[in-house]
Amino acid sequence: MNPPVWASLAGIWPHVAAVSMVALALAASAHAVLTKRDSRSVIGWVGLIWLAPFVGSLLYVLLGINRIHRRAHALRGARLRMPREGKREEGSSEALARILPPESRHLASQARLVDALTGMPPVAGNRLTPFPAGAQAYPAMLEGIDSATRTLAFSTYIFSSGDTGQRFVEALARAVRRKVEVRVLIDDIGARYSLPSIVSGLRRAQVPVARFLPALLPVKLPYFNLRNHRKLLVADGKVGFTGGMNIQETAHFRFEQEGIQDLHCRIEGPVVAHLQRVFADDWRFTTGETLEGEAWFPELQPQGGAVARGIPDGPDDDSDTLRLTILGALACARSSVKVVTPYFLPDDALINALNVAAMRGVAVDILLPARNNLRMVQWASTALLWQLLQRGCRIWLSPLPFDHSKILVVDHAWTLLGSSNWDPRSFRLNFEFDVECYDPGLAGTLEALIEAKLRSASPLSLALVDGRGLPVRLRDGIARLFTPYL
Repeated sequence: MNPPVWASLAGIWPHVAAVSMVALALAASAHAVLTKRDSRSVIGWVGLIWLAPFVGSLLYVLLGINRIHRRAHALRGARLRMPREGKREEGSSEALARILPPESRHLASQARLVDALTGMPPVAGNRLTPFPAGAQAYPAMLEGIDSATRTLAFSTYIFSSGDTGQRFVEALARAVRRKVEVRVLIDDIGARYSLPSIVSGLRRAQVPVARFLPALLPVKLPYFNLRNHRKLLVADGKVGFTGGMNIQETAHFRFEQEGIQDLHCRIEGPVVAHLQRVFADDWRFTTGETLEGEAWFPELQPQGGAVARGIPDGPDDDSDTLRLTILGALACARSSVKVVTPYFLPDDALINALNVAAMRGVAVDILLPARNNLRMVQWASTALLWQLLQRGCRIWLSPLPFDHSKILVVDHAWTLLGSSNWDPRSFRLNFEFDVECYDPGLAGTLEALIEAKLRSASPLSLALVDGRGLPVRLRDGIARLFTPYL
């Protein structure tokens, strides 16, 4: 008499399970070995995979694979990207030495690095006017909208429907009535920071508007991935604005008295085409419409003496651009580095670069908010500050109101400003836009602004960091474990 089928399967099942376990572990281990850059990460994952059969492999599949980068490619990689400028004479060592100001020529290697990262050579003849408060930036932006006669491109992360937002809606509606071609792009999560959403108001005003990557979740989340964090406004393809300011009530005309501090910049000259190109790329991805022609991309004449370049960054084709740009600037620094950022969660490479600069004799000053609006970020940031203080970096804490400014100045000659923070969200998870500028004049203006901030800030010492109580240090250390997701 033949044994029942179930009995045969019961005898085979342990062998099937063993073979499946080994196959899964081999596949997960091979993926880790081939894709992970950090050898310590590879050793940790491979050890877990083999020491915890099935469970280790499952955890690796769920947590160890970088789906952010893969999803960004799946979402954006299929569409045709806007063409970038190829290598031209401006990218050569001799040409860079000619167009850079004398005080910036030791930074020619930095210019070549960013040229290789972005494919867009730096362009001369620009004028950048920084606005350290919404009281100056918003009126200038509204004036730029009202001055447009042909085209308006406007992209922002947060566009709230308060009094500030309504002023912008009215200005955009006036432009539409003047027959200006208007395009407004708002991040879907950023559009939900106020109710009712500003999108409905824009549509009622017949302003062409689109949401970037509509999300399924019904509420906004402070730690959400693949968001368009860029802030871009371009009028007639000739005058641009970018920086860290959202369209939000807390950064309105009452800016100095309440709310937050921030920095935005008006830009004129050939580099405005870089802003317009990035907006056109995002708009094409979101809507399928191609913005081209002289109305959107006019010939731009020199407006000043600054050499500048736009730097797009995101988890798709531009991945790691910003982080490598900053690492290059820190390596080039000879005398001073000044960092202003609201969210400071650098990885080991950036911490080491700051420390090496300080140990070479470079004066490294880092200005952070004394009280952050995101508690987890502040706890995680505090947990790593001792590594910088030990090596001679100086850290300052600015009092309220919360400072949302994002500035990096190197050697009184090179500046980086825009939408990016010093955290994994900006370096790895979101779409950002910054501008690098080789101009001692702008660097001096921003350094004067930073010095004014430092005069009201408090220095943070290693003794103060080490003097935190054990419960606080444990809380901060645990928060730091979540740094990749903050």
